[in-house]
Amino acid sequence: GYSFVQDGEIDAEELQRCLTQTGISGTYTPFSLETCRIMIAMLDRDMTGKLGFNEFKELFAALSGWKQNFMMFDQDRSGTVEPHEMTQSISAMGYRISPQALNAVIKRYSKAGRIYFDDYVACAVKLRALTESFRRRDQMQQGAVNFQYDDFILCTMAI
Repeated sequence: GYSFVQDGEIDAEELQRCLTQTGISGTYTPFSLETCRIMIAMLDRDMTGKLGFNEFKELFAALSGWKQNFMMFDQDRSGTVEPHEMTQSISAMGYRISPQALNAVIKRYSKAGRIYFDDYVACAVKLRALTESFRRRDQMQQGAVNFQYDDFILCTMAI
């Protein structure tokens, strides 16, 4: 079972402990605090900096999917994927982004030319959250939105 604190919500440090206890990372490196903060921001709709139990379950389901996706591309079980595999993986998640944007994403999340599971998850979370905020604003599905400056800062900072 998950050890939820008394108020029924967990912050980034508690999330990190929880995820380590569940063993979701398997043989991969445990999640950094920064990745845990990003995961909370993705689902923290009431902006408390914490996750409730239902949000935790939603996160756990998403993590399981990302782990399967990562393992499909990490065939040598090195705990990392290469940039070209990351490109395939992002397409497999259903994102359609330009080669330039892909390149920027890969640069941002790779260490020594490879992408580790922890950074892979941080990237998947960010893509999902940014895509969701974009879609909420693109109600006509035109693929373009107008941002107020403050709204833009909030959007990108929250993630």
